[in-house]
Amino acid sequence: MQHRVTRDIITFLGHFTTHQSKYRRIKSFPRYLVQNKRSVTSFSNATIYTFCLNHIFHPCLQMLKEGDTINHPYWPRNLSIPNYVANDRSMSEILVFLFSVSGILLLATWSLTGRKVSGSRLSGGRRLALCWFTVCGFIHGVIEGWFSLNYTIIPEDQSFLSQLWKEYSKGDSRYAIADNFTVSMETVTACLWGPFSIWIVVAFLYNHSYRFVLQLIVSLGQLYGAVLYFFTEHRDGYIHSEYGHPIYFWFYFVFMNILWIVIPFILIADSWCQLSACQSMFDKAALKGKSKRS
Repeated sequence: MQHRVTRDIITFLGHFTTHQSKYRRIKSFPRYLVQNKRSVTSFSNATIYTFCLNHIFHPCLQMLKEGDTINHPYWPRNLSIPNYVANDRSMSEILVFLFSVSGILLLATWSLTGRKVSGSRLSGGRRLALCWFTVCGFIHGVIEGWFSLNYTIIPEDQSFLSQLWKEYSKGDSRYAIADNFTVSMETVTACLWGPFSIWIVVAFLYNHSYRFVLQLIVSLGQLYGAVLYFFTEHRDGYIHSEYGHPIYFWFYFVFMNILWIVIPFILIADSWCQLSACQSMFDKAALKGKSKRS
């Protein structure tokens, strides 16, 4: 009897370990062992068997039973979104819109920044940075602004931007359920970093003295928000996406958000260098003034 129970447990655990992406509760058992400072050998076969039944087998059976009634494509699969209405626009339509508008804004900004500013032309790198901030202004102000205003109705709404968010939610379902962190973060981003991004473009075009201060503030805000975005989901165990999916996880969740870590980091370093150079020149001028007076 003891050997049969052990064999059943090994077979059972092997099956669900193979399907961890679907049945993530398997992770709760080792966590339970660590928290209670116990080893597997300290448990009887009956204890392990009971734990598996209560914390893995029965919940998974319940998930399978509920599978026929799940009306959405989001993870975790037992997520409750009672008012969800499926998109009537395809993924390709939504992505073509997003990248087409972004491409038009990039080209327009590149053309606009080609003119002389205070008698000199902006460098290629500076023009690319301004293209970035223009696209940020659109994404933060319009797309994320839509979410911050309409997050309560997005699952059932069929307007284009709501469908865009429902499509993106396949990579992060926190947007479909109006998670407190995402609502707070996106509201701050839409209200501050959207308008400030456009302000940066104007400041560079008119050569305002505070342009690098603005660039530093916005880039720090973007970097901070993106780090929190990834870290909070990491703490949750990446349960709000189909882990490892090439489009929904790697493209939607990872790639489309890691840009707001890499590029702001580069722009923060750029602002640091520019502001440090200005302070150095100011200090030298002040030192010369003191030496002349003395």
